[in-house]
Amino acid sequence: MQNNQQFDVAVIGAGPAGLMAAGQAAALGARVVLIDKNQRLGRKLLMTGKGRCNLTQAEFNDKEFIKKLGKNSQWFFSALATFGPAEVIEFFEARGLKTKTERGGRVFPVSDKALEVLDVLLKYLRAGKVKILSGEEVLGFETEAGKLSAIKLKDKKIFAKFFILSTGGKAYPATGSTGDGYAWAKKLGHKIIAARPALVPVETKEVWPKNLQGLSLKNVELSVWQNQKKRDSRFGELLFTHFGLSGPIVLDLAKKIGELLPDNEVELRLDLKPALNGEQLDKRLQRDFLAFGNKNFKNYLPDLLPQKMIETIIRFSGILSDKKLNSISRQERQKLAGILKNMKITVRGLMGFDQAIVTSGGVDLKEINSRTMQSKIVDNLLFAGEIIDLDGPTGGYNLQICWSSAWLAGTFCGQQVKNLPVPGGKK
Repeated sequence: MQNNQQFDVAVIGAGPAGLMAAGQAAALGARVVLIDKNQRLGRKLLMTGKGRCNLTQAEFNDKEFIKKLGKNSQWFFSALATFGPAEVIEFFEARGLKTKTERGGRVFPVSDKALEVLDVLLKYLRAGKVKILSGEEVLGFETEAGKLSAIKLKDKKIFAKFFILSTGGKAYPATGSTGDGYAWAKKLGHKIIAARPALVPVETKEVWPKNLQGLSLKNVELSVWQNQKKRDSRFGELLFTHFGLSGPIVLDLAKKIGELLPDNEVELRLDLKPALNGEQLDKRLQRDFLAFGNKNFKNYLPDLLPQKMIETIIRFSGILSDKKLNSISRQERQKLAGILKNMKITVRGLMGFDQAIVTSGGVDLKEINSRTMQSKIVDNLLFAGEIIDLDGPTGGYNLQICWSSAWLAGTFCGQQVKNLPVPGGKK
């Protein structure tokens, strides 16, 4: 080993959380090193929001935001109250990045370019004189008296007073998120909640959703059923793919689907007309059939459905495509209404981590101080971002988890360093 180096804070992982944590610790006067096995920093950040980067979620107050994060949500309250959506927007705008808020409270750069978000963070690192070690794989850690003392790299050791693990989860492994941080945390004594893909597309058993590949439906409702009991639902946009289903409402339901699958078969029910109940939809069909009685069934359906769905609906309904509307029986009409309200789809499984946006699971929150992100097991170890057992729906929630947790971790380290004795007796 040669070229050993000493820092106040060592941050491992240069995703959104690592970039923010390193920049914040350095802004408070700490000597910081940021280590990443990729040559290019922020690869996963550049992919967020389909390259537009959905920075945060601004529609709700903190209490409503927290509710979206599931069973572990209350743990995150301190972090969100300290550095929440308003603070994130202020942080980036103060550094020249103009933002805009779109439907559903989604906040994006005005430019729609994730690269500009990354540029702000890289400038933040440069301003704090953060040492960047890219293309460096961490081989392990050294401990001394129950604390971390050094990071082992291929040809050197990095010594530090504090260590922040921000290595992400297992989602999009091509970006470097391969679960390394889980193994290190476990070796250091932490409990790891089993990682599962979250915000991930769904593979279906039926072929018909795959035949509709590329079709996007807006303002539909998708519900999750198991053992004839409704378990969850979402309203919004759905996308048919070559393997089944994707789109925001599918991604948001994937975590629940993943939880249910080990127990029994999971069924999805697609409501194409959620604004109308069954009786209202049947009455609309009655009015249409009366008004356009001489139209063929297939020629009427474009008024009701996207063109790409017509063949499927005709097949499911059993109504002849050239049958006149005024010849359709009451039973046929009611069957059609039932199909439009309740298209059943059987889940084969979830797509893997390579298509997941985030990871569900990670370092057990019970072993992390929610006010500082400090480990309760190793005093000078902290966590930030996706590595912790917390995740949310689409719409900026998961990046907000990164920003908030990283801000606390970086702030704690920076403040502690200023109070620690250094050679010469200076504070």
